Amino acid sequence: MEPINVAIIYYSATGTIRTLADAAAEGAEKAGATVRVVKVAETAPQTAIDANPAWIAHLAATADTPHVTHDDLTWADVILFGSPTRFGNPASQLRAFIETTGPLWFQGLLADKVYSAFTASNTAHGGQESTILALANTFYHWGGVIVPPGYTDPVQFKSGNPYGTSHVVGEGAPSDVALDAARHQARRCVAIAAALKAGRAALSA
Repeated sequence: MEPINVAIIYYSATGTIRTLADAAAEGAEKAGATVRVVKVAETAPQTAIDANPAWIAHLAATADTPHVTHDDLTWADVILFGSPTRFGNPASQLRAFIETTGPLWFQGLLADKVYSAFTASNTAHGGQESTILALANTFYHWGGVIVPPGYTDPVQFKSGNPYGTSHVVGEGAPSDVALDAARHQARRCVAIAAALKAGRAALSA
C-alpha cells in the first residue's frame, strides 16, 4: 500500500470527541497509516471554562496535544474532523480554524483528499447528522472526496449512523460500539485513500 497520511483534527471541551479521535487514530494506524492527532484552539471565555470542572480537567490533560496548522492539511491524504454538535452545527472553535483555510483552498491544496467527520451530542438526535452534513458542505467547496462509513461493517448496524461515528454523551463515556465505529471509519478512509493514490500513480506511470 502507498503510504497514507491521516490528520485527525478535533475540538473537544470535556473529552468525548478526543476519545473518539484516539479510537480513529488507532484504526488508521492499524491500517498502516501515519497519523497526526491535533486540536483546534480553545476560544471559549475563561469564565465558561472555569464553571465546568470537566472542561478544566480536559484542557489540562490535553495541554501537550499540538494545535492544528495549515501544514497538517497539506500533509494529509485523509482528514477526519471531530466536533461536538452545537445546535446542529460544528463547534465555533472548529469553524474558526476552517475559516482560515481560504488561501489553501484558493491554491487547490485541499482538493482530492479524503474527508470524513464524527460528532457527539448530549441527547439522542441532538443534531448529530446535521453537524456531519454541515462539515460536508465545506468538503464540497474544497473539492474533497467524502467517505462516510455507511453500512460497510457489522458495527455500523449497531451504531446506526451511516454519516459518521456519533455518540450520545448523556449515556456516559463512548461505548465499545462507538469506539469500534470510529476505528472502522478511519480504516475505511485509509483504504479509499490508498486506492485513490494507487490509481493516480498508475495513470501517471
